[in-house]
Amino acid sequence: MAAPDLQNPPNCTAVLSLSGHHDHESHDSQLPDSGGWITFPFIAGALTGLTLAAGGWGANLIVYLIEEFNVKRIDAAQISNIVSGSSSLFPIVGAIAADCFFGSFSVIALSSCVSLLGVVLLALTTLDFLRPEECGLASTLCKSPSKLQFSVLYSGIALAVIGQGGTRFTLATMGADQFHKPSHQAVFFDWYFFSFYASAVISNTVFVYVEDNVSWKLGFAITIAFNLIGLVIFLLGSRFYRHVKPQGSPFVDLARVFVAALRKRKVLISLDNEDYYCNHQHQGPVKTVTATAPTKSFRFLNPAALKTEGDTRFDGSIAKPWRLCTVEQVEDFKTLLRIFPLWSSSIFLGTPIGIQMSLTVLQALIMDRHLGPHFKIPAGSFLVISFISTAIAIPLIDRILFPSWKKLTRHSPTPIQRIGIGHILNALSMAVSAMVESRRRRVAHTRHLPAGSVTPMLGLWLFPQLVLVGVGEAFHFPGQVSLYYQEFPTSLRSTSTAMISLLIAIAFYLSTALIDLIRRTTTWLPEDLNDGRVDNVYWLMTGIGLINFFGFLVCAKMYKYKNANEGSINNGSDE
Repeated sequence: MAAPDLQNPPNCTAVLSLSGHHDHESHDSQLPDSGGWITFPFIAGALTGLTLAAGGWGANLIVYLIEEFNVKRIDAAQISNIVSGSSSLFPIVGAIAADCFFGSFSVIALSSCVSLLGVVLLALTTLDFLRPEECGLASTLCKSPSKLQFSVLYSGIALAVIGQGGTRFTLATMGADQFHKPSHQAVFFDWYFFSFYASAVISNTVFVYVEDNVSWKLGFAITIAFNLIGLVIFLLGSRFYRHVKPQGSPFVDLARVFVAALRKRKVLISLDNEDYYCNHQHQGPVKTVTATAPTKSFRFLNPAALKTEGDTRFDGSIAKPWRLCTVEQVEDFKTLLRIFPLWSSSIFLGTPIGIQMSLTVLQALIMDRHLGPHFKIPAGSFLVISFISTAIAIPLIDRILFPSWKKLTRHSPTPIQRIGIGHILNALSMAVSAMVESRRRRVAHTRHLPAGSVTPMLGLWLFPQLVLVGVGEAFHFPGQVSLYYQEFPTSLRSTSTAMISLLIAIAFYLSTALIDLIRRTTTWLPEDLNDGRVDNVYWLMTGIGLINFFGFLVCAKMYKYKNANEGSINNGSDE
């Protein structure tokens, strides 16, 4: 593709980003330094090792805080939510660092080392002098941890969270960068999430069982080993990767658009295409699109690309970068504004999930978790049902449901449709959670159980709600990543795939705030859940989910893809 003519600014042929999608039809393996599917085992192996490590310390964190650090139940759930939110917030920092400064490879390698150091510190908290004296679950005279013990614990968690944040979605972006065709990228995202959830299943079962039934020391030692294995596998694939160079900070360009539009807010908008600045320099795969002028949407931003006296030099370059931007930069800013309502509508998609995750563990602790006379399911392992459901649902959706959908409708489902299905299943899961908890509470009250007693009701009753939320995640998580990767400007690729992580972070922080608000204003969440109304919490989440779903429908109806042909999800068979 010929480079734009930098000496002829009036020729308004802009190169508009299509998030890495372009019209080159050759296979990945035919591209120089192409990466392609040969890189997948290394990326999947690194993802598996690092996810196992993250699950090894994170999956059982609530139980570890309650049983080993004498933290109260609801407080432990709150800490877990904050940790989960932070684990999802730091991927944004990692994505920005990868996009703007260091590249994905360097960020992933460094972050893996940081997470390894964090897990080592957490392993040290299993030593007797770095944790408080043991305390029974029903005791009210437990000794609190010392400042040193809390310092080591929180330092380990912080480093592990930071390290995890730099790898989770940056790995997804780096993996997608190895592929040239949108159909291959879509398949990669599906298998990326399959590997992620399959690894989470193992860490939430095997690791948690070892920690509950063998020793915490061994559990954390295994976690350290897998973190190291993931790092080594990732480094071994370095010579096969397609390395995309960082393009500098795209956020500066976005800020320039806003400032330039503000400074030219009183300038009359021109209808002459020659009056707009369309020069562009770009790196990476792009698609050439003729743009005669900025689009009519968000017209208040168009003056940012309007040339006025003194804005350009004699050679056609920009003389005042905070007064003049390219048409593409203006359109990129508009893209973010268009997608923001859809993105924000997914915040309350994740908030009920965060509350359900923490409360499910607390419910499991006071339910009959036996499978047969000798085996007892660890409370921290109940969430694995959600991961198993997601891991099973993703390939079924990709290989059975979507091809059938396409045969019936002659169109592949769009990412937005996929997200919408996830909204419905998520709200249904909250309703089922409320009904199950109502039954558990009735059983506990019928038996007149003392405080802290186990309710004679099988913990298996918690499975249906977890299956529903897991299948819902199989729809909306890959759908959101695909949507953001497809629609965001190319310069924000890593940030685009991390946007789902930012959603999760906000959702977990919001779930923490909601739980705190509920505790302050109601009696639904006491220390003894048998005296509370957890079912009302779930009904509240159901209502929020339904209201949010209708808001999502409004946003989806108004949204238009940058390219109508890009809206569909292509299966691997779609060439």
